[in-house]
Order: sequence, then structure tokens, then C-alpha cells
Amino acid sequence: MSSIIKGEKAMREIALDTETTGLSFSNGNRITEIGCVEIINKKITKNSYHVYINPETDISEEATEISGLTFDFLKSFNVFKDEYKGFLDFIGDSKLVIHNAAFDVGFLNHELSLVEAPRIQNDKIIDTLAMAREKYPGSPATLDALCRRFSVDTSKRTKHGALIDAELLAEVYICMSVELLQIGFFGVENSRAVSDAKSKKTNIKERVFTVSQEELDAHRKCIEKISNPLWERL
Repeated sequence: MSSIIKGEKAMREIALDTETTGLSFSNGNRITEIGCVEIINKKITKNSYHVYINPETDISEEATEISGLTFDFLKSFNVFKDEYKGFLDFIGDSKLVIHNAAFDVGFLNHELSLVEAPRIQNDKIIDTLAMAREKYPGSPATLDALCRRFSVDTSKRTKHGALIDAELLAEVYICMSVELLQIGFFGVENSRAVSDAKSKKTNIKERVFTVSQEELDAHRKCIEKISNPLWERL
């Protein structure tokens, strides 16, 4: 692939999202849509996987409100047992990037268990919700909040769809990964991203800013107007 750097082993990851008929597979809810976006060496490729699934059960009003999907629309599509092999072939042994992974993986593993297929293992999962909570404690960690943080354009999304959300997640994940690499989160101090950042930094000429006497006088007069300033109470 053209996105693979010569001499380096390609790192393939899959941003993944699902839509479901409700919130709990243990209550009989099923998957209605799966969307996957391929990421190679932290770059989004044009390779993706998307499928609607006949859930063989009704969809809750809440789920329809979120995704816009109805049973009347989905009943003409294949059921999961007719689609899972294509899904497993696409993800292969790649790491899966999922926001709130416990939800999606719980549903996927339930569906896979029903067709006696291999379950997705925890060591294959990268949970961006957990990453965001660790990196930005106290800040909103929803996918929408992270899109706002990184200025990821969400204008194409009118409803929550598995593929569009996987595309947004892929962009957010790459933004987060760049930040984490820069602070050495992965312990890769000699990584290309960090090395490039350092080389660019060293090429920037230092700028010296001077303050005029007029500006100093104006600042002093402003300070004198403040009664009982905090720095005098320390």
C-alpha cells in the first residue's frame, strides 16, 4: 500500500462503531449497523466496511431517534449470521479503535457467540473514551465533545450512523495519538512524529519582545487602581 513507509512495518488499526436496537444485548437487543474505517500508520485510508443488519426484532423508539433506523427499513437486509464472515475478514487481527468499547464489543461478542464465531479479545481493543478520560480529566469525553476539541467537522452527520461515527472517531483518534506521541505517552521518544516536531522547533528563531517605558508606566497606573490585590495578601 502507498501509505506504508518503506522499511517500516505497517500498523493497521480499525475505527469501529455500531448501532443497535437498544441499550442491552442481555435484554434481547441486537446490532442494526456496523461501520469500520481503516487506519494505517495513523493515516485514514479509503478502505472501509459498512453494513446494515436485519436485527430480527423491533427497534426501540430511543434507538430510532438516535440513528433514524427502523425495522421496516432494515428487514430487507441480511441477518448477522450472513454478514459476520465479511466483518471478521475486514478487521483481521488489527487493533480496534472504539469509543466506549464495552458497549460495542459487548454487542459484537454476543452476536458472534450466537453464530459460534471467535469473540473479540480485550487485547485487540483501544478505547478512546478511556483515553480521553485519562488525558482530559474532568472534561466532557463524548465523541461529540472530542470532535469540538479537535475541530473535527461533524456537519455531514444528521443522525448517529455507524460509518459516519467511525469516520469521525478515526479523525479524533489520530488527533489524540499525535498529542500522546508528543508527550511520550507511548514511550517512543525517537518516533518520527516527535523527531519532526523537535527539528521544526529548533529551526525557529528566537524572538525578543521589548517593553517601552510608556507601556510600563501605563501598566503601573493600572495596577495602582486595584484595591487590596491578591499578590499583596500572599
